[in-house]
Amino acid sequence: MVDGTLLHSEAIPVPPGAISMARRALQGEDLARFEAVTLHNITYASDGLKIKGYLALPPGGQPTYPAIIFNRGGSGPRGALTPETAMPLIGLYASWGYVVVASNYRGVAGSEGETEEWGAGDVRDALNLLPLLDALPYVDHDRIGLIGGSRGGMMAYMMLARTERFRAAITFGAPARINAVEHSAYIRKTMVKHLLPGSVEQVEAELRSAVVWAEKMSPTTPLLVLHGTGDRRVDTEHSLYLAMELQRLHRPYKLILYDNADHVLAGRRNESNADMRWWMDRYVRDGSPLPRTGPHGA
Repeated sequence: MVDGTLLHSEAIPVPPGAISMARRALQGEDLARFEAVTLHNITYASDGLKIKGYLALPPGGQPTYPAIIFNRGGSGPRGALTPETAMPLIGLYASWGYVVVASNYRGVAGSEGETEEWGAGDVRDALNLLPLLDALPYVDHDRIGLIGGSRGGMMAYMMLARTERFRAAITFGAPARINAVEHSAYIRKTMVKHLLPGSVEQVEAELRSAVVWAEKMSPTTPLLVLHGTGDRRVDTEHSLYLAMELQRLHRPYKLILYDNADHVLAGRRNESNADMRWWMDRYVRDGSPLPRTGPHGA
């Protein structure tokens, strides 16, 4: 099987609960566009495995659309996307006018593979969504963005070290310095549970810590880093330290810290969604030039 080959796609009903949630948060045209999104179960090829995921299509009317790859967070069956948890995220992004695809990664939720490979093979599963999008005739292959939350944000950093395909990227609640936190920290304990047998913890932590190798990340992909100051799963300092390193490297980035927001930005959800949409629209949909970096101006 060729990586990224779409093996199966089936339209599924949008869960009523997702519509009810949207009606509490959206109004007018925004709500109408969300209700017009179509959701699909998909199976695709990655490293010889059959991987499950979801595809959300925006309301019709255009020959091609920009696209977004979404990396979910979480681990194990409880972290896997379901129609109920996928639609409020990728359905929302699709309502903005994007084709959105999300992987459930190997080893979980019906995907083949013996283990989740937290921050290893799962990164390849996410990267293999690029050739999947390239094969869709209604996707503009030059306008693809990346969004990742929590573990999915960590994976997004690892993807940005391997490709410059993404026109823009966004992370929220993403660990970036697992190597520097206490062994008792939630995110480090979670990582250890998913390491492959024989792995060396400190080395593996560094491989998953973007602060260590930020210079390898795509210099042409503007990065929006979002974090809640009330995040108890991944300390806000992860994003602060990464931002300082990006600043030192003169990379195109923006850091936003939301007070009264938790790991998934609850408490500032409407505001953070607006910031995310602006970033995707500016750099992915509209192809705006990169912001100036380094010292300049008065």
